[in-house]
Amino acid sequence: MNKSFILSCAVTLALGLSGCVSLAPKVPAAQPDVPASWPLPENSAAPDASAPAGSQGRTADIGWRQFYVDPRLSALIEQALHNNRDLRVAVLNVEKARAQYRIQRADRLPSIAATASLQRSRDINQPQPITQQYRAELGTTQFELDLFGRVASLSTGALERYLAEGEASRSAQLSLIAEVANAWLTLAADRESLKVAQATRDTQEASFQLTEQRHALGAASSLDVSQAQTTVETARADMARYTGQVAQDINALRLLAGGALDEALLPTGLGDDATMLGALPAELPSDVLLRRPDILQSEHLLRAANADIGAARAAFFPSILLTGSVGTASGQLNNLFDSGTRVWSFAPQISLPIFQGGRLRAQLAGAKADQQIALAQYEKAIQAGFREVADALALTSTLAGQRQAQEALVGAAARADELSRARYKAGKDSYLVALDAQRALYAAQQQLIATRLAEQTNRVTLYKVLGGGWNERSPIPGTP
Repeated sequence: MNKSFILSCAVTLALGLSGCVSLAPKVPAAQPDVPASWPLPENSAAPDASAPAGSQGRTADIGWRQFYVDPRLSALIEQALHNNRDLRVAVLNVEKARAQYRIQRADRLPSIAATASLQRSRDINQPQPITQQYRAELGTTQFELDLFGRVASLSTGALERYLAEGEASRSAQLSLIAEVANAWLTLAADRESLKVAQATRDTQEASFQLTEQRHALGAASSLDVSQAQTTVETARADMARYTGQVAQDINALRLLAGGALDEALLPTGLGDDATMLGALPAELPSDVLLRRPDILQSEHLLRAANADIGAARAAFFPSILLTGSVGTASGQLNNLFDSGTRVWSFAPQISLPIFQGGRLRAQLAGAKADQQIALAQYEKAIQAGFREVADALALTSTLAGQRQAQEALVGAAARADELSRARYKAGKDSYLVALDAQRALYAAQQQLIATRLAEQTNRVTLYKVLGGGWNERSPIPGTP
């Protein structure tokens, strides 16, 4: 029988036997000890029972263009996804992990190389002429026959780490989108606050001029003039503060977007809340956390650590290395490929660890410790995710009620300010009464802006912590 055929059969059999046994343990089940439902604050509204069937758990499927409905914000997010350097690093880390996995996976297959050599020799003690031999061979060197799954476990670990880097990249994208949205909303709120400060300054300057006129006529005291001037300077100081905050907000957005900003994409104020962000599902079971990329990343790292145990266990067993080649050999180059010049070699090697000074046991103990660390981190990721979602849900109802109350407060303060200014002009009240009403209105307006901002950023946070933001557009119902 052809010897090269026998060698080919031996290599094929070796490949078939490789990785047929795995010493990796079963992946331990996480015990995060989280409730089956979200805890809500007392007197908060219950989930809407009229929500469409199957709507729960869809947050991760809602495309960010469907949630961030303002076209200016969507365009800015798109720019950030293309240019942000942190996201670029995350994507490159995925490419690096994929390359590492391909390197590790290549160890499961024999590396075949073609070689050509010339050997010249002569016995210096004999007057014989120099002998030479030409060889051309095709073979494999040091291929490990993976009977106990060591190489397969290492390959599995590399695959899981590659998948973990992919989830880390997804998590970076979700965080970037949320950061851009929050920075954009913060800029909108600060510009709205600047508008209120400017309007208040104009009103206070008019009141200050009126008070000076009354003081000239003897109808107002010097104290009234000083108090009126104080309110004007306070409004001017707030204008300077909000102007600085707006500049900082733009700088933050520029960094997130990774380049220059188009002024047309920046908000001029908070505007209508309904035109900025889309709706989220009414009901959210706690198992939606399992779709979060950071939790999936922790799960892949746990599986990788589990595979490392299999590799550490396999190190206790014999390792078999195969080296073989087929080719031709001849003393003359022009006869190298003639019939009768074929050669072959097959050199298996077995190695059994006998004494390692406790190294193998220490490696196994370290792998087991890494597995328990990964398990604890996986459980912590689930618990942290549950807490983030629970916090966002708790604020959803309370902030809505706070905003409604604050809107009513602004309305009442505006009416009080209007009445107090009319009574002051009519000489029925002192300037102190009008001043208190103006201050109350200004404080209520600024607090309403802060409350609206908190409500909108909380919705952004809820969308992010539920895993939303990976898809650009929501999938079409009925498509895989």
